[in-house]
Formats: sequence, C-alpha cells, structure tokens
Amino acid sequence: MPLIYKICPEALWLEAETAGRFSGAPVDLADGYIHFSTGGQLRETAAKHFAGQTDLLLIAIDEARLGGHLRYETSRGGALFPHLYAQLDPKAVRWIAPLPLRADGTHLIAEDIA
Repeated sequence: MPLIYKICPEALWLEAETAGRFSGAPVDLADGYIHFSTGGQLRETAAKHFAGQTDLLLIAIDEARLGGHLRYETSRGGALFPHLYAQLDPKAVRWIAPLPLRADGTHLIAEDIA
C-alpha cells in the first residue's frame, strides 16, 4: 500500500497521540487541510519548511486508510501533493521515526523513502 509522509514536531505529535487524533500543525489548521508529502517530495518539503529544525518526527501514513478525505492537489511547482480534509486517526500510521538533522542543517531522509 502506498505511503505518504508528515513531518511533525515531536511535541505536537505526542499531543495528538494523547488526544487520539491529529488535527494538524498551525499551517494545516490555517489552510483547512493536513499537508502531506510523497516520498519523492520529502527532501524539498523538509528543506523549504523545516530547515534547521530539530525534534521532528517523520510519520508514514497508509494512504488507503484515509479514504475519500485524501485529495492530491496541485501545489509547489505544479506538483500534486496529498492533502487530508479531515483529522488524522493515528491508527492510519504505519510507522514513526525521528528525523535527524545533519551538521549542514539538512535532514537525514533514508534513500529508500525519497
């Protein structure tokens, strides 16, 4: 099953796990949907929106578990990005891993993901 990804501050995700749902980061709440990236979009997303940030998690979500609330919409550079127009149920998460920051300020994303 295809995976999509969310980069999220660890503290925000821990709040979501406690609540049993993830409503989104401030940018998601402002835009009215939860922003995700495909594996191929992760490096650019990390560089553009999370440069130099520590204490981040990379959350892999099973796309099939999101149903009709997930839409691919044109965004940055005309690329199609996955957007969720609902809260994220943590049960849709396949795995969660730390997103470490390298000495050069970029995030370490595994080659088999991106």
